Order: sequence, then C-alpha cells, then structure tokens
Amino acid sequence: MARVSVWLLILLAALSLPALAAVEVRQFDDPVLEQRYRDLTATLRCPKCENQSIGDSDSPIAGDMRERVYQQLQQGRSDKEILDFMVDRFGDYVLYNPRLEGRTFLLWGLPAALVVLGIVLVILLVRARRHVAARGLSETERARLDSLVNRQGAHHDTVYHDPAHHDPVHHERNE
Repeated sequence: MARVSVWLLILLAALSLPALAAVEVRQFDDPVLEQRYRDLTATLRCPKCENQSIGDSDSPIAGDMRERVYQQLQQGRSDKEILDFMVDRFGDYVLYNPRLEGRTFLLWGLPAALVVLGIVLVILLVRARRHVAARGLSETERARLDSLVNRQGAHHDTVYHDPAHHDPVHHERNE
C-alpha cells in the first residue's frame, strides 16, 4: 500500500511539472521597470492569438516576445525603442493602436472623414427642407388648394352611434 501511494505521488509530481514550467518569473530590481514591463506586454498584441496581448497569451511566440521585452528593458532601452524593435520584427499588427504614418493614414483618417461627410449631409438636408418650407405656393397650387378646401366644406359629416360599439362612427356622405 505504501508503494502505491509513493508511485501515485511521483506520478502526480510528474504530471504537474508542465504546469510549473509555464509560469514565467521575471526578477526586477526596480518597481518602475517592472511596471514598464507590464505596460509593454499589455500594449503589444500576440501575432498568433486573436486580440490578446502578449502578457495574457500562452502561445510560444508571445513567450518569446515577453522574453525580448524583458531583455531589452534590462539593457536599458526605452519603451519607444522596444516598440520599434517589435514592429520591425512582427509588423504593425503587434500594436493595438497603430501609429499615424503614410501606411496607416487611411485607417485613422477614414472615420473622421465619414463623420465630416455625415455632418455635411445633415446640413444639406436641413437647408433643403427649409428652402422647400419657405417657398410659397404657386398660383396653380393655391387654386388647387382652395378648390379642395371649398369642396370639403360642401360635404357634411354625419355622426351616429352604432349600438354594437360605444364610440361614435363617422361617415362622410358623398353627394
């Protein structure tokens, strides 16, 4: 019985080794450097994972990127230098907020252009409606309106109560 429990403990220890190997421990002497590491790994996107930072990803490439960030921080590089290195190596995709450059101008400019276009369209529609409302009726339109109003005045509406319903029913009498 004692042998079985020893073998069971060895088996459990062997199975838990991969879980221990996945935990990365980074030593920082300076808490500011450690915060920069956290900020950078939260800012960089994993190229393999969909919409996940390298700080949250378990993929091997994210682990490699975290190691590179750590090494460069230990070498005294600035955040901009580290980000430039990562962009040079992996492309603009690793940045959650792409930089404003010639290649990304459409990405940044298109939403603003669509907002401006929407505002211009609203202004033009409002002005067109005001112009139509401000314009008076022509003589033909006025005569047609007068004839319709006079014709309606000649007809009388009759109101009677339907015994099946409590509301009065209106019927127009055509002559």
